[in-house]
Amino acid sequence: MSSFLLFAFVIGYFLLLLVVAWRTSRHSNNDSFFIGNRNSNWMLVAFGMIGTSLSGVTFVSVPGTVGDWAGDVHKAFGYFQVIIGYWFGYLVIAFVLLPLFYRLHLTSIYNYLHSRFGSVAYRTGSLFFIISRTVGATARLYLVINVLHIFILKDLGIPFGVTSLVILLMILLYTFEGGVKTIVYTDTLQTTFMLLGLCVCTVYILHNLHLSLGGAMQALEAKGLTHVFNGDVSSKGFWGKQILGGMFIAIAMTGLDQEMMQKNISVKNVHDSKKNVVTFSFIMVLVSFLFLFLGGLLYLYSLQRGAVYQGHALLMGGRNVIGDDLFPTLALHYLPSAVSIIFIIGLISALFPSADGALTALTSSFCIDLLGLKDRADLTEGRKKRIRMTVHFSFALVFLLCILIFKWVDNKSIVNTVLELAGYTYGPLLGLFAFGIFTRRTLANTWKITALCLLAPVCCYFLSQYSGRLFGFQIGLELLVINGLLTFLGLWTLSRPVQA
Repeated sequence: MSSFLLFAFVIGYFLLLLVVAWRTSRHSNNDSFFIGNRNSNWMLVAFGMIGTSLSGVTFVSVPGTVGDWAGDVHKAFGYFQVIIGYWFGYLVIAFVLLPLFYRLHLTSIYNYLHSRFGSVAYRTGSLFFIISRTVGATARLYLVINVLHIFILKDLGIPFGVTSLVILLMILLYTFEGGVKTIVYTDTLQTTFMLLGLCVCTVYILHNLHLSLGGAMQALEAKGLTHVFNGDVSSKGFWGKQILGGMFIAIAMTGLDQEMMQKNISVKNVHDSKKNVVTFSFIMVLVSFLFLFLGGLLYLYSLQRGAVYQGHALLMGGRNVIGDDLFPTLALHYLPSAVSIIFIIGLISALFPSADGALTALTSSFCIDLLGLKDRADLTEGRKKRIRMTVHFSFALVFLLCILIFKWVDNKSIVNTVLELAGYTYGPLLGLFAFGIFTRRTLANTWKITALCLLAPVCCYFLSQYSGRLFGFQIGLELLVINGLLTFLGLWTLSRPVQA
C-alpha cells in the first residue's frame, strides 16, 4: 500500500483527536488540566486506561514475544505470567491505595509523602515519578514512532528526528488546554480503535488459515507456542518471579504513578474509582491474552507465507521478523490493504495514550510537587497557566531527546526494556509508600532520604549483573521488589519511633 495513503490516515486520525480535544477543553482551567474537575465518568476512565496501560508496547512487542526464544525454547505465552501478577496488583490498588488517596483528597498522590514524612520525601517521590514516567513513556513512544518511520515516513524521505518532532507536536496540540479532562475522552476513543485493530487482524488471520479458535489453539500447541508457566527456578522467567514481579509492577507503575492515578482520582468518589480499577483489571487480563493469541497466529501465518527458522531467527523475505518487527511487517506487507489501514489506526491509537497522559501527568507533577504551583497565592490564574504551558512544552523536548537516545540504542524488544527499567526507577517509590503505609515510624526531613533512594537502584544494578555468578540464578522482574525492600530497610535505619 502507498506510504502516502497510510500517512493520510495518520493525519486524519489526528484531526479527529483535535476535534475531540476542542470540544472537551472549552471553559477548562488548571483544575480541569490536573484532575478533570474530579468529575470523570468511571466507566470511561476504566475503558480509556486500557489504551494507556497497553500502549504500543503491547500492540507491537507482546505479539512478537510469542515466537521469540528463551534459551532453546519459545517464550510462547510466558508473558501471561506477568499479566496474572498484574491482576493481583490491581486489587491492591483498588482496596488499599485508592481509599488512602481519596481520604486525603489528593491532587498529586505524592502529597501523601509530604503529609507523612515532609517535603524532602515528597519531592523525592515526585522526582522518581518524573524519571520513571519519562523513561517508560518515551520507550513506548519510540517503539511506535520507529514503526511509523520505517514502514511509512522513511519512504517519503522524512528523517526519524523530524518524524519524532512532528508526532510530539501533534500530541502537544491536543493536550495543551484540556489535560486530564480531554484525555479521559481521547483515551476512550483511542482504546476503541486499538481493540478494533486487534480484533480485525485476529479474525482475518483465523479466516485465512481456515482455523476456529479451538483449532488455532491446537495448532499453536503443536508448535510449542502455548506454554505459559516456566518451572526453571534459576531462570528470569520462573513463574514465581514473574507473577510476584508483575504484581508489584502493577502496584508501582499504576498505583504509585501520577499519570495513572490522576485519572482514577478524577472520578467522583472512591466507590466508583474502585469499580473502575476492578473492571479494568478483568478487561486487561482478557485483552492481554488476545494479544498473545494474535502473536501465535502471526507466527503461524508467517510460516504459511514461507518464513523459515534459521537458529533463533525467523527469516521472511530476507529479513528477521522475530520480536517487534513481526506484526508491522506482516500487517503492512503481507495482509490486505484494508487490514493495513486498520493496523495503522490501531498502532497510532496505541501511540497517543502512552504519550498524552504521560506529558499531562509529568506537567502536573512538576508544577504541583516541585514548583508548588497549586498553592501559590502570589500568582494569578493566568500566570499559573503560562507556567504550566511552559513546563508542558519543556517535557515534550525532553521526550524528543529520549526518543533519539532509544533510536541510537536500537533495542529489538521494547517490552522487556520497559519492565527492566521499571525495576530500577519505581523501586524507591515502592519503598517510600510501603514504609509510610505499613509503619508508624517518622523520618527526619533531610537529604539522606533522597541519597538513600538513589543508592538503592545502584545496588540493584550490581546485584542484577552478578547474581548468576554469586547465587546461581538470574534476577528477573523481582528486581523491583528487591529495590523497594532495600529502600524500605534503608528508611528504617534512618527513622525513629513515634514518641508516645
